[in-house]
Amino acid sequence: MKLAKMSLAAALLLGANLYAIDNVKVNGDAKLYYGTSDNDVTNKTPGLEVPDMFDKDVSYADAGIDLGITADLTEGVSAGVSMQAVSTLGLENNLVSGVWSGAHDVTTGNGASFDPLNTNGVQVDDAAWVSEAWIAGTAYDTTAKIGRMTLDTPLAFTETWSISTNTFEGAVLLNQSIEDTTLVGAWIGKSNGIGDDTAALNLGNVVSVEGKFNTFAKNGAYAVGAINNSWKPLTAQAWYYNLEGLANAYWVQADLDMEGILAGAQVVGIDANDNVSPVDNADKDAAFGLMLGYAMKDVVTVKVAYSKVDDDGTLGVGNVATRGAGSGSQSKLYTEMWWWYGTVSQTGAESWAVTAEATPFWDVDLFLGYYYSEIDANQIAGVPVVGNDTNEVSEIAFTASRSFGPLDASVAILYDDFDQDAPKGANYLESQTNLQVYLTYNF
Repeated sequence: MKLAKMSLAAALLLGANLYAIDNVKVNGDAKLYYGTSDNDVTNKTPGLEVPDMFDKDVSYADAGIDLGITADLTEGVSAGVSMQAVSTLGLENNLVSGVWSGAHDVTTGNGASFDPLNTNGVQVDDAAWVSEAWIAGTAYDTTAKIGRMTLDTPLAFTETWSISTNTFEGAVLLNQSIEDTTLVGAWIGKSNGIGDDTAALNLGNVVSVEGKFNTFAKNGAYAVGAINNSWKPLTAQAWYYNLEGLANAYWVQADLDMEGILAGAQVVGIDANDNVSPVDNADKDAAFGLMLGYAMKDVVTVKVAYSKVDDDGTLGVGNVATRGAGSGSQSKLYTEMWWWYGTVSQTGAESWAVTAEATPFWDVDLFLGYYYSEIDANQIAGVPVVGNDTNEVSEIAFTASRSFGPLDASVAILYDDFDQDAPKGANYLESQTNLQVYLTYNF
């Protein structure tokens, strides 16, 4: 008797037929991302050669797939399952020496670790994991959702910029009994958004090795929020977090969109627990952000934004799910850079952003952004910085995007410049230019 292998999607669909589950939907996408960089290095170590753009040692690529299924189990009850997978397609050691996803593990044939400048004998393993598995029920004005899911809150959220995305395990309760208001209560127990420091190959620590879930924020977290839209041009939201064993935090934000006029304000505070910061009064991060813009319908949208993070904190105000500021994680600040994440949300960062978006011809969406951040930190992890040196990061981002039916295509050109008051050490990265290509097929 010949045994036939059945895909996850086919198995779930078969189960849906057996149990007469309604409204079954299959969705997802397949992605292919490629990037390469040109690096300007000063104080080079004698004999060190800096590879040119398109050389495999400064290039990175990944292929990924995200497959999801949702279904209505009974009236008012639904469920969903999603799986993510990433693969280099065997490009390592040939066309690229880096990858997009932190979910890969590494196998070495000669005992050498994965090093972007020495990749001989390294195999980058494929990875696959269940990213979502949830059940939700709605009664009256309240919806409860439990299981593994994506989240979108100001200080703990799913980052979607990379080829793989982080998710969470917990429970969420939504109530809309108050007109034009959504009340949110959440428990976050685990997350796979913590990168593995031993996997030096990953470009961004958005997903842990093999998508493994770990306890979130040391001991889990509670979050409550309220989102109000009573006056239609204005959306206001307020959030409070109890990050067990880590910090208490709040985020308040208001955004206006009235006849093309765009404006926004953000106020953030994070009070780290005593066991996080060893220095008294050096553990409170406070930040604010402002945004002003104008959207001329079907022509152009321009924005200017400013943010400031106090210089005597500990954690910064980045995404706690991906290890906070300074590690490459995103933030929800208006000034967030297009590529060099973890900068504007650092303790002591004062930042500006100016952006413009338009679709001038052939349905091609064009984006141009300039970002600047000056980091002047009195404290790093609660320890005073001798000399109070300043770091500067500036970025120029240009992208062109277009959809061809189910295929989304985008090209990005990014230039980042770095400077610091402290003496520049060996092989200091003075500037970097990235060329990136994104292809996504939606199904």
